[in-house]
Amino acid sequence: MPANIPIEERLKERIKELSCLYRVSSAIREHTDSEEKTLIAVLKILKDAWRFPELATVELKKGNLHLTTNPIPESSHYQKSEFKIFKKDTGYVKVYYPFTDLSKAHFLIDEQRLLDKVTYEIAVFFERQQLRKQEELLQRTAERNDRLSILSEITAGIAHELNTPLGNILGFAEFIESKSTEEQSRQDASKIIKAAIYSREVVKKLMLFSCEMPQDIQVIPINPIITQALSLLSPNLRKANIETSYSIANPNLKAQVDPIQLTQVLFNLLINAIYHSPEHSVIKIEVLESKNHFYIKIADEGKGIEQKNKEKIFEPFFTTKPLGEGSGLGLSVVHGIVKSHKGTITTLQNKPKGTIFSIKLPIKL
Repeated sequence: MPANIPIEERLKERIKELSCLYRVSSAIREHTDSEEKTLIAVLKILKDAWRFPELATVELKKGNLHLTTNPIPESSHYQKSEFKIFKKDTGYVKVYYPFTDLSKAHFLIDEQRLLDKVTYEIAVFFERQQLRKQEELLQRTAERNDRLSILSEITAGIAHELNTPLGNILGFAEFIESKSTEEQSRQDASKIIKAAIYSREVVKKLMLFSCEMPQDIQVIPINPIITQALSLLSPNLRKANIETSYSIANPNLKAQVDPIQLTQVLFNLLINAIYHSPEHSVIKIEVLESKNHFYIKIADEGKGIEQKNKEKIFEPFFTTKPLGEGSGLGLSVVHGIVKSHKGTITTLQNKPKGTIFSIKLPIKL
């Protein structure tokens, strides 16, 4: 602190600095849910600690987050302290004085030290917030996986219990149809057969979700499977007036997969994307590769998945489609197949709109 400042003012400034640190710590400790509200409170506390608080403006910048206590003067002097979050340069805090009223000499060395300390506290606050969000995400993911595992066990049991009676219903209905001489009886038996076949398909999908279906794992090229799926779905795409964009980093990529099940995964995700995509939009399919895994990303430009539905979309019979337009088994089947291939499937927001389904599968099982 400059020697020409009276000792009383020095003590007053020192008390302000100590009070500032205490109040900043208290504001951060009392943080509840509004990150922006807490940071604004910290900036206002910091502003009051400067020698001329009525002329000071405090600014915080981190990525898209930009906060100020009041408008920044067009011509100004400032003190600045940069902060890092997890050892990365991410932002700064500045304190401004207007050029017309004060000079740079009006800033104190102790104020720069105080700014550095408060900026450090802000960085720690950001790190704690990130860690808390990551912990919450991990907890939600673990809870969702537990719920899906329980559903898999229940679903497998239901599927096995239904298989035998459905087989009996189908067998007896076919017998009645073949032996009956009355037209009405044959028609009724035909309806029973169709309903039983449909029910068996539902059971098959339930078994796929619960990883109970036998697999035919082969080392095969991935590119032909995707191009064939796109070719088979081309009538659906034309009818919906939607285009596709397909890219693969390594056209010669080979992996251990069940070709029929992988095709089913692609069909379910692409049909889902077509359903939710508006006309004249583009569905993007991208295949990437790392040392031990390959990734399939399917991005649409639809409305996206509502936050409240994100944790439910892979559950059996959950659907956002109108009644009669979806069984709610498509994505649950995809989840079961991916899981049986020791992979993972996640959803991401496709900015500015839409959804990305990202599948991670091992190249070798």
